[in-house]
Amino acid sequence: MSLETIKTDTKERFIELYQENQDLIKNDLPDYINEVREKAFEQFKKLGIPDKKNENYKYTDLNKEFDNTYKMYLSPKNIEFQVDDIFKCDVPDLNTKVILLLNGWYYDRENLIQELPGGVIIGSFQKAAELYPDLVKKHFAKYAGFENEGLVALNTAFVKDGVFLYVPKGVVIEKPIQIINILMDDEEGLTQHRNLFILEENSQASIVVCDHTLSMPNFVTNSVSEFYIGENAQFDFSRMQNEHNGSKQVSHLYFHQERDSRVSANNISLHGGLIRNNVNVLLNGEGCENNTYGLYLTDKGQHIDNYVFIDHANPNCTSNQLFKGVLDDFATGAFNGKVLVRKDAQNTLAYQTNNNILLTDDADFNTKPQLEIYADDVKCSHGATVGQLDEDALFYLRSRGINKKEAKLLLMYAFAHDVIHKIQVPALQERIQDLVDKRLRGELSRCNNCQMHCC
Repeated sequence: MSLETIKTDTKERFIELYQENQDLIKNDLPDYINEVREKAFEQFKKLGIPDKKNENYKYTDLNKEFDNTYKMYLSPKNIEFQVDDIFKCDVPDLNTKVILLLNGWYYDRENLIQELPGGVIIGSFQKAAELYPDLVKKHFAKYAGFENEGLVALNTAFVKDGVFLYVPKGVVIEKPIQIINILMDDEEGLTQHRNLFILEENSQASIVVCDHTLSMPNFVTNSVSEFYIGENAQFDFSRMQNEHNGSKQVSHLYFHQERDSRVSANNISLHGGLIRNNVNVLLNGEGCENNTYGLYLTDKGQHIDNYVFIDHANPNCTSNQLFKGVLDDFATGAFNGKVLVRKDAQNTLAYQTNNNILLTDDADFNTKPQLEIYADDVKCSHGATVGQLDEDALFYLRSRGINKKEAKLLLMYAFAHDVIHKIQVPALQERIQDLVDKRLRGELSRCNNCQMHCC
């Protein structure tokens, strides 16, 4: 079967699934969501799943990953378990408020919405759309455009549930919020959760996301998260991707920043058969700062692809991108980072770096950093490297009595540390250091405290 046939069949399968299940898909969500849904569906019919002819997906073929009769989670599945019995992120000093998603659905069906001190609202996206229509309507699908992105259109067409967070003006959430995405079933499934995070002016929040699989079947995730960061708000986002090698995950993060807001986003990819991370940032006011970091450690036949687009739409803004990766065995990967500096975005500071280490001749990586600048008063730079471990540094360590294996591990850990130390939550940074160390030593083949043997 040719790729074109797969592409056509895959698109038609989703179109047929939508048309046959419209009542179930639209059930429990208000009309304003379903009106956007219809527009997204019509756009998906035009776009389909992106293939390698799309320049932004040149190194990742997603059509064959979606070409399967995966079970679609159009309603929550009743799986009862105590999450602490089978899974624990094992960060001893990480005092968080834990939110659990199971196969894309908010797990605590008895408490779908929680109102916290200061007017903070957190809970199920589906329930929030019902209870807070003015708030959700103002932001839903306003930042994650589906006009040119087929997978965002697909997610919007099938949107059902996910996480909703609202932080009012001037409120500071002292305790990080931990969102645990768990995939667990006895058959292969496709999940498409939708998250919406709203931080009003002068507010602060920190989110920690952990992605995990707790059963053997292959899973595909196509998630979309929209972030509105109001004027002078501060937001810290950390994510750990740690799914088994039969999983395929495509995530879309859309950050919309207003004047003088500050965002730090750090993504650590430890495990996953195929991972595609799309990060889109709009600096929509003067004085914004965005720091986007990534670390990926892959081996065997794993594939990692990071796409980052930073839009400097206003003057006096700063952005930093730092992505680092270590690829072993016959792992493959790609990085595509673009910084756009618009004509009026004077006094822009934009820096972009992508460094990669290939531990074998069979590992392969493609990198494409880009700058598109229309302003004349800017400081921008970009750079990328793909190569082996530094032989001179390796020789120096061995000359000091360190054996070859430990010397390589020290160099790899030092290489990864540049990203790890950017994590803003101290307890999480310490735990990630430990997990990365175990991953580099080959000791970590699954989540450290998970009792399931999925990998």
